[in-house]
Amino acid sequence: MNWTVRYLFFALILLFGLSSQADAASYPLIVQIPRTVSIHTLAATLGGTVVDSIPGANTYLLNLPVVPLPARATVLGIQWMELNTGVRLPRFSRPGVLKVPGTAAPDWYKQQPAMQLINAGKALPFSTGRGVVVADINSQVDYAHPALVGHLTGGYDFIAASPGEPFLSDQSDAGFLDQSAVGFLDQSDAGFLDQSDAGFLDQSDAGFLDQYDPASLKGLNPAYSHGSISAGIIAAIAPYSMIMPLRVFGDDGRGDLFTLAKAIRYAVDHGAQVINMNFDILKPSLAVKSAVDFALASNVLLIAPAGNDGTSQPQYPAAFAGVMTAAATDLSDIKGLFSNYGSYVFAAAPGVGIISAYPGGYYGVVSGTSLSAAALAGTAALVRSLETNGVPDSLAQTAVNINSQNPHYVNQLGHGRIDALGAVRPPGIPVITAVKPVTTVQGQTLTVTVTGRFTHFAQGTTRLSSGAGVTITNVVVNSSTSLTAQVSIATNAAIGMQALTATTSTEVVTLSNAFTINQKE
Repeated sequence: MNWTVRYLFFALILLFGLSSQADAASYPLIVQIPRTVSIHTLAATLGGTVVDSIPGANTYLLNLPVVPLPARATVLGIQWMELNTGVRLPRFSRPGVLKVPGTAAPDWYKQQPAMQLINAGKALPFSTGRGVVVADINSQVDYAHPALVGHLTGGYDFIAASPGEPFLSDQSDAGFLDQSAVGFLDQSDAGFLDQSDAGFLDQSDAGFLDQYDPASLKGLNPAYSHGSISAGIIAAIAPYSMIMPLRVFGDDGRGDLFTLAKAIRYAVDHGAQVINMNFDILKPSLAVKSAVDFALASNVLLIAPAGNDGTSQPQYPAAFAGVMTAAATDLSDIKGLFSNYGSYVFAAAPGVGIISAYPGGYYGVVSGTSLSAAALAGTAALVRSLETNGVPDSLAQTAVNINSQNPHYVNQLGHGRIDALGAVRPPGIPVITAVKPVTTVQGQTLTVTVTGRFTHFAQGTTRLSSGAGVTITNVVVNSSTSLTAQVSIATNAAIGMQALTATTSTEVVTLSNAFTINQKE
């Protein structure tokens, strides 16, 4: 976008999008400058003040009486600029709230069908996410929630640290994720506890799970629970990862572009290997894009929700190159009615009727692509614990193709639905799959073909052996998974089923029922 077009964009915002600030005397402007330019001199020249900065980025937030014209901005050394507009968290409708007895395990919800669908539990013998820090850019987290105790590391509360950060209400009041009007995410009348078909919630008859409606929760903005719900999903999937909660949205769900960009940079600078950017904005932001590029250049994995608008219209940071974007699907791998889709989606993950931690020690049942993003972030942490590079490839190559379940969204849900087990399981366990022929007789000499899977047969280093009275020579390797050999059966060899063992430079594999020796007639 050139300076003229960008300035026109600013002008339109000021004329039509800022009714709540019509009488404001200043405008919050994010600027990028080179190190050779003094930000305080710049601010003074423009008649404004420096409000905040992003450490190490040369990105600043100014309060100015007027936005400078592009030509003047260039002369003053401004490399790019944009208004600091407001952003809202993806809104949930009123979630179902559950309570459990004190004797229940805090992470009981990890057994829910959505987690079973992605094989989250089966992945844990291979990886628990140990050593990985997952930053979650979100609203406040309930640090005392039993499901989150022991899973959180030092984070940062940008809301408390910078109260009253100036921003313009461009995107924050757009309501683009307010689902209450269309009922996209309102599960209360649609049987949000229908996971009982899988037997998961059938304990409700015994009072184990009860839908709860405490008066203290009435009237709260759904954003109040957003951070705890997201962290609960990550903790369930990658229990030995550490979650860095970064609060950039207030309990009313409001944040701003500058703080989002600052939080991304903070996460990278403080050791996060995975960042769950749990927000959506309607238009690409230069500040957020700059932070995203910095994170990618630092080999940090970035995850974002596709959005809850039921459209293919790109939202951000989801549509930025290099970001792994999550769409939402249900237990049948069908796209959620609300979920966005499109060519920018990386993968799908369960996001309909998901149970997770809810502030106050409760548990919530909610839907949205934010939940899918949290599931993708947790799975990425499992893989990142095993490998420094190639994590997106591991996730993509092992995703389950769900095109047949979504004929109207073929290739619009990324690589498919994530499979945590497939992503962390070793490429394959070497085995011998077949030996042909399968029968022989005492005193016979014959040529056999041995077929393997994930084996490493190599000429000169692969040996075959069997039981007493069986001699194997002339091994010829055709490929890493196929060879032939001459087998001589002694006249007094034992009758019955025989095992065959292949020894290579990397493995020893045995097929216990390889072939049968019959008595010579």
